[in-house]
Amino acid sequence: MSCRARLAVVAVLAALAGVVVAPGAALAASYVPINGAGSTWSEPAVTAWAGNVAQFNMQVGYSGTGSTDGRKQFANGKVEFGISEIPYGLPDSATRDVDSPPTGRGYAYMPIVAGGTAFMYNLTIGGQRVTNLRLSGDTIVKIFTNKITYWDDPAIKADNPKLALPKRKIIPVVRSDGSGTTAQFTLWMSKRYQAQWAEFCRANGRTQSPCGLTSYFPVISGKNVGQSGSTGVAGYVVQPQYEGAITYVEYAYAIGNNFPVVKLLNEAKYYVEPTANSVAVAMTQARINADLTQNLDAVYTHTDPRAYPLSSYSYMILPTDERMGMNTAKGYTLASFAYYFLCKGQSQVVTLGYSPLPKNLVEEGVKQVKRVPGNADAAFDISKCANPTFSSDGTNLLAVNAQRPPDCDKQGPDQCATGTGGAPASTRLSGGGGGTGSQSPGAAAPSASASVIVDPDTGETIAAGGAGGGSGSDVAGVPVSLDRAGSWDLRRVLMVVAGVLLLALIVGPPLLARSLGRTGSGGGDR
Repeated sequence: MSCRARLAVVAVLAALAGVVVAPGAALAASYVPINGAGSTWSEPAVTAWAGNVAQFNMQVGYSGTGSTDGRKQFANGKVEFGISEIPYGLPDSATRDVDSPPTGRGYAYMPIVAGGTAFMYNLTIGGQRVTNLRLSGDTIVKIFTNKITYWDDPAIKADNPKLALPKRKIIPVVRSDGSGTTAQFTLWMSKRYQAQWAEFCRANGRTQSPCGLTSYFPVISGKNVGQSGSTGVAGYVVQPQYEGAITYVEYAYAIGNNFPVVKLLNEAKYYVEPTANSVAVAMTQARINADLTQNLDAVYTHTDPRAYPLSSYSYMILPTDERMGMNTAKGYTLASFAYYFLCKGQSQVVTLGYSPLPKNLVEEGVKQVKRVPGNADAAFDISKCANPTFSSDGTNLLAVNAQRPPDCDKQGPDQCATGTGGAPASTRLSGGGGGTGSQSPGAAAPSASASVIVDPDTGETIAAGGAGGGSGSDVAGVPVSLDRAGSWDLRRVLMVVAGVLLLALIVGPPLLARSLGRTGSGGGDR
């Protein structure tokens, strides 16, 4: 690439990232391939960013091998950067050795994106997918510690008063590899449900007391299913033959697989899903340490009705010296990539299922990038970042503008019908007087003249009553297709238009020929 072409590429990248690059630096430097490894929780975002910068001839390789492996690869100098949900040095209740910080290279943490650890599930009632499942934290813990084993358990019914839940075996799916997602989930359990988590630890060979976070969830034959990577656990849950499965995974994987997630009960007694806004609200309570790691205790207990309790940040582990294979050429590429995703990249993450970093963390992230050897000779212009969290006074606009949950999402006898995650279709709810949102949009209200009877053990339809079929006291609603009876959607309109056009193509030419023939025979030029 010529100097002039290289300058043009760097100028475009700088404009997109909100960075002003000096011409001399642009002419003198070029990108070299760099590689990273670690978190599958962050992998969809990192992969998208790497794909975006490829247009600037920047080659960023990333392997989602799990946070534990990413920390190890970085410590051993095998990659230029690592990504993890937890820092070095935290004791793991699954191992005797603390995951020690690198001794052969300098490093720094930099938050890269926020998000919620979601509970993705596969459950149907009457042959139709459930998309609006609600669970309390206590119920979630009992499911993953094998205290609750069937979907019709009274605790799950209490969370879901308007679902005719089937007597179907629950299949907890956990990570079999060292995972930051597991660490975040178990950290939350150890903080909020210590007694239950400690009992499960002791029963499965974990002798540490108290039993804290672990990157390695106990895989127990006949009790749960272990799968490697977020792609592995999500891929297991979506299989039709594994109906009844539930797993913990980054929200992005549910969106990508068109599957629903659990609405988790927060401290204000509202069931909330891990959207960008609900994560932003929760993370306003995170305490950020001097090294940019986080303390999430207050996040878990935030009393705002809009907050998703199991929210956190993910970190990039950056090199701060030229040891273990690092050099200024690699550092220049890494810094340029970091500038890109701290600014332009943050505007893209909402559609992927994450929550963008707030302004204060973007500013702190830039300070860490400047510690990378060979960092781009650039002045970072934060005013050019199209970050949806930014405001003039530094408050997080996503959190400020987050809407309060509807009343039907409050713990109690009502329940919203709207879908979640990658499955926005509503679920038809059981009978009974419901409040706002207790019925699918456009769905007909249940009546004694058109009732559905459900097997209480399986949730399957066993009879459909007409005017004289069955007692109203035996009626229980089941999910139905969201294709609304009597309505004309876009698909039907397009089919009609296509039919009219086809008819015109068949009939039109002969009619036109006849018309032209008559014109020619009766009044042509002489």
